[in-house]
Amino acid sequence: MAEFSLDAPTLTRLGEALGAAVVSASRLAGGACQDNFLLEVEGGARWVLRSDARTSLPGSIDRAREFAVMKAAVRAGVKTPEPRALLGELLAPRTAAYLVPFVAGEAIGRKIVKGPELAAARAGLAGELAAELARIHSVTPATAPGLFGDTPPDAANAASAASAAHARIAGMRGPMAGLRRERPALAWLVRWLEEHAPSDDPVSVLTHGDFRTGNFLVEPSGLSAVLDWEFAHFGSPYEDLAWLSVRDWRFGQLALPIGGFSARRPFYDAYEAASGRALDPAKLHYWEVLGNVAWALGAACQTERYTHGGEEDLELLAIGRRAAEMEWEALRLVEKGAL
Repeated sequence: MAEFSLDAPTLTRLGEALGAAVVSASRLAGGACQDNFLLEVEGGARWVLRSDARTSLPGSIDRAREFAVMKAAVRAGVKTPEPRALLGELLAPRTAAYLVPFVAGEAIGRKIVKGPELAAARAGLAGELAAELARIHSVTPATAPGLFGDTPPDAANAASAASAAHARIAGMRGPMAGLRRERPALAWLVRWLEEHAPSDDPVSVLTHGDFRTGNFLVEPSGLSAVLDWEFAHFGSPYEDLAWLSVRDWRFGQLALPIGGFSARRPFYDAYEAASGRALDPAKLHYWEVLGNVAWALGAACQTERYTHGGEEDLELLAIGRRAAEMEWEALRLVEKGAL
């Protein structure tokens, strides 16, 4: 992505928040939903500025709420950078931004799953991520009642839904209705999800909402940070556990369903040990179908951010082709049955 320079007043405001002058600023690659910039400050420290983009995907929380969620995650012991300096309307009206310390590590999925320099890290990654999820899921609506403010994301859906799955399905209805192109396979899959949703799976824990390869940093020594909390909400722990196995997040390593680096069983065993929860294979299968359906819808919406939302990043247009791939994977899983 091209170099990007923030204007002088913005750099001054950032310098005041950091207590040191910003000497350079550049847009970071990746981050198809929000705007991220690397800041170099006097003395050699590096920070990341994360700001609301002009448009966002359905279900995305704003940076003010993401700031609060990351603070809660840090308190729970999650390996995520602690945000600093929530700044309102820094880059545009009705937006927010915040700063986090720069953390070293690889975030590009294909490098994480294939890079020879990360082979040792991959061997222990399933266990490390399972432990992080257990910490994330230790935050609950009871322990953090005001985490999402007065109007949590999908609050109406969660309040009226019979289960966390029903709440997620209800949240898909608006985006599906807003698509400018009909998707019959997606409509059939959502109906299947409604008919097979587990009723004994309540909204019970903080979920990251996008816990997958590409949203955490990996060094040769192992996991260095969990990133990108913009889809966080209260839901089911199965959502995060299954999202990591969505086909697209394997980056070509299809035989390793957990993120392209692990078989399922070691990851699930590590989570059970870290969290104290016994996992239900039928629910894991259901939520993996739901994950592929959700990303099919998300990919279609990403393209429409480019074609009709005013965004200019060509990556959004390219993401749209994945919608059909995820529909196919969800249909395959439905036909296959239990994992």
